[in-house]
Amino acid sequence: MSSKKKTAVEWLIGDLNQKIDFIPMDKWDMIRDIIQQAKAMEKEQIGNAYVKGQSDCGMFTMESEVEQYYNSTYGQ
Repeated sequence: MSSKKKTAVEWLIGDLNQKIDFIPMDKWDMIRDIIQQAKAMEKEQIGNAYVKGQSDCGMFTMESEVEQYYNSTYGQ
């Protein structure tokens, strides 16, 4: 069993995949773009929250630490 957590966007994608029977092929590129935008926005929000939490504890956070935190928590 994986110890990685799912983001809200990943959960949404999985749930939609189980519940939607058919999506026309001509819509897939648009859907992929929307999903990628949502993932990027969510990753940025998670990173900002991590930096804010570290800052509130009096710690300085480097960008590489944010990326490492995200990757170790969500496996991206």
